[in-house]
Amino acid sequence: MWMMVMFDLPVTSAKDRKAATKFRKFLEKQGFGMCQFSVYARFCGSREKTDSIHKTICENIPEKGKVSIISFTDKQFGSIIHLYDRKRKKKKNNPEQLLIFSEDDEVLDCD
Repeated sequence: MWMMVMFDLPVTSAKDRKAATKFRKFLEKQGFGMCQFSVYARFCGSREKTDSIHKTICENIPEKGKVSIISFTDKQFGSIIHLYDRKRKKKKNNPEQLLIFSEDDEVLDCD
């Protein structure tokens, strides 16, 4: 199972900025990696582990703002289509060992 946390937190006051930064750092300490600004993802393993992480996140959500949490299977995560500068990244073959993020993916035209 994978978990994705998306959030839109206010940053207009110093107190709000501090709360937003604290939440982002919390997610990183929990093993989440940034996919895009305000979108973080993590491989959780089992449904039980996902439920445990969900509870921990809910206990650390700032008072203001919107937070959305989605859980999905490894197969669904693998079917995500990534586009960069209108070009689709080529899907890689499964590695011999677990590889979560790679920066050397090939880029293909979207046509």
